[in-house]
Amino acid sequence: MKTSAFLYPWDVVGDPDAAARIADLGVQQVTLAAAYHSTRALTPRHPRHRIVTAQHAAVLYEVDEERWAGRELRPYTAGDWAPGDAYGEAAAALADAGIEVHSWVVLAHNSRLGAEHPDTSVVNAYGDRYPWAPCIAQPAVRALVTDLAAEAATRPGARGTELESCGWYGLAHLHAHDKIAGVGLADAAQYLMSLCFCPACRDGYAQEGLKPTLLAAAVRDALEPVWAGAAGADAGVEKLLGAELSAATLVFRTRTARTFQEAAVAAVRAAAPQGFQVLLHADPVAHHCGANAGVDPAHVLSVADGVVVPCTGGPRLLAPFAEQEVEGAVLAANFTVVSGMGGSPGTLVDDAARAVGLGATEVRLYHAGLASEGDLALVSDAVPRLG
Repeated sequence: MKTSAFLYPWDVVGDPDAAARIADLGVQQVTLAAAYHSTRALTPRHPRHRIVTAQHAAVLYEVDEERWAGRELRPYTAGDWAPGDAYGEAAAALADAGIEVHSWVVLAHNSRLGAEHPDTSVVNAYGDRYPWAPCIAQPAVRALVTDLAAEAATRPGARGTELESCGWYGLAHLHAHDKIAGVGLADAAQYLMSLCFCPACRDGYAQEGLKPTLLAAAVRDALEPVWAGAAGADAGVEKLLGAELSAATLVFRTRTARTFQEAAVAAVRAAAPQGFQVLLHADPVAHHCGANAGVDPAHVLSVADGVVVPCTGGPRLLAPFAEQEVEGAVLAANFTVVSGMGGSPGTLVDDAARAVGLGATEVRLYHAGLASEGDLALVSDAVPRLG
C-alpha cells in the first residue's frame, strides 16, 4: 500500500541524514509543506536546532513576483525558519533519496492575513473576528487563496498536492495559550460559533431568504443554553437553531465551500502538468470546519482525485467516501504516529487494516519530522507490513 509521511522543509534542510532516514522508513512518498500556517515545531534529530518557530503563515519557497505584483492580498514569505526556496531544497534531497514528493498546501488558515487585513476574517454572530480564519465567501480571499493553491501546489518536481483547509475555517484553532475550553462546545455549538456574518456572508444568507440581523440574533439565542451549561446544550444544530434556519445556513455554506473547492482544484490543474494528483484533506460532515474541511463526499470526489481523511482514533469517516464507489479515487487514511500528540504508532498495522476494510487505498503518517526515535522505529517496523 502506498504510504506517505508528512514533513516540513526545515526537517530536511541543514540535516544531511534526513532524506535517507525518511527513505529507511519504507515510505514511497513525502507530503512536503509548501505553504503553511504559523507553528512551533519540534525537530528532535536536527543537527542545528530542536525548536523551529514559524511566526506567521507563509510560503516556503520564493514566490513568482509577476503573479503578485501590485496586489494588496498576497502570500507572506517565510523568515529565518525557511529562507529562500526551502521547499525546493528539501524536495531535491528527498527525490535524490528515491522518494516521490507531493506538496502540502494550507489555504484558508492565516492569522497574519487576519491581523493585517481584518476585513478578510470570519466574523461570528457576536461580532468577534477570527483572524486565523479567512472567509472563503469573500471574492478577494478566494482570489488570493486559489492563486496561492496554483503556485504552491505545483512546485518543480512535485507529482501531486494535498490541499488542507480547503473550505470553511471556524472557531476551532490550535492557538498559543488557548483559553476557550471553559465551556464545552459540542458539535452543534462549534458550528454556530463558526457561522460567519461578514458582509459577504450576510449577502449570502439574504440570497437564501434570511434576514442576517435576525439570523445572528437567533444564533446568539440558540447558544444561551450552552453558556448556561444547561442540559441538552449538546443537541444537534436543528434542535438549537431550528430546522429552517439551520438548513438555510447550511445551503449557503455548502454552496460556498463547493465553489471554492472547485476553483482551487481548477487553478491547480491549470498550472500543473498532466497526471498531477490533487487531493483534499476532508471531513464528510458538511458543516465541520478546519484543517479537514467539511465536504459533500460525492461532490468532492467528482472534483478532486481523492481525499485525505483523519483516522486517528478510528477510520469511521472513511465510509461516506467509500460509499460513493468512485473508480480510481484515492482514499488516504491519515494516522498520527507521534505518541506525544495522541498517536499510536505501535498499532499502525491493525489500524491501517481497519481503514482498508472501510475503503482506504493509501496511508498517511503524521508526522515524520515531529516523531521521536521510538515512534519512528515502530513506523519503520509497520510500514512494510501495510500491504
